[in-house]
Amino acid sequence: MGNGGPVQHGYPHLETVRAAITALYRRLSRDTIETFSASVAPADVAFCDTDDLHLGAQRVAREIVRHFRLPDARLIVGFREMTHAANVELAAGPEYFVELNDRFRTHRRDIGAALAHEVAHVYLHRLDLAFPSTAENEILTDTATTYLGAGWLLLDAYREDGVSSQKLGYLTPEEFGYVLAKRALLFQEDPSVWFTSPQAYTAYVKGMARARQDGQQPPLTAAGWAGRRRYAHDRRHASGAPPAAPYTFTPDSGGHLGVTFPCPTCHQRIRVPVRGRVRARCGLCRTVLECDT
Repeated sequence: MGNGGPVQHGYPHLETVRAAITALYRRLSRDTIETFSASVAPADVAFCDTDDLHLGAQRVAREIVRHFRLPDARLIVGFREMTHAANVELAAGPEYFVELNDRFRTHRRDIGAALAHEVAHVYLHRLDLAFPSTAENEILTDTATTYLGAGWLLLDAYREDGVSSQKLGYLTPEEFGYVLAKRALLFQEDPSVWFTSPQAYTAYVKGMARARQDGQQPPLTAAGWAGRRRYAHDRRHASGAPPAAPYTFTPDSGGHLGVTFPCPTCHQRIRVPVRGRVRARCGLCRTVLECDT
């Protein structure tokens, strides 16, 4: 939890974020992900200063548990002095003990954001879905929280001005915006209307621009003129993976050239033959892609 210190910006974890989205599709399937088409509603996690601290925290925790389809999970929320925003004990359940930073005693509107990340830990723990390192696992958790409809709370908790700053989670604001935009493009959702933080809105706009670029890379027909020209050059001199290009050219067993590129929805790599206009269907997320190979 950043509190007054510098906030990292940009996309330093983008490849891990994309790997996390792929891992969600592999573990859950497109059908299950579509059951999360409705995000956590602002009214369901609203927290007034006049609300009882502990009863309010338990109420918000129940709402987020309900959102993640964990009906038998019970969160017991407490507060203590700590460095991080929150912590959860990933035991066998059904009870999970969550500790929140004492700071949230007076910053109650962000309790939902902290609890969203911790409940996502429980959800992934039950799925037995994890990445090898602690840092990668936290990025997976932030990505899952956001892609499955609760992470807009984490981005909205980002606030920064000339004298202070606050950011929850392990992704940068722009990376949160990117994952939120990927979700918005999938479900035709506009989460920006829920933001109370102007910095969150700015990060979301930047993330959306980056997310749209995923669907505008050759060999997709939505690629721009410069991308198409570069692709045509690389195809003429096909020799594996051109520098900095998202696509790779390889011949099949019969010597026919194919191109491999990431699906703009789930980032699973897709291989199609190089033969002009083709329509491809991602085998993982079922997205239909119009390509000009």
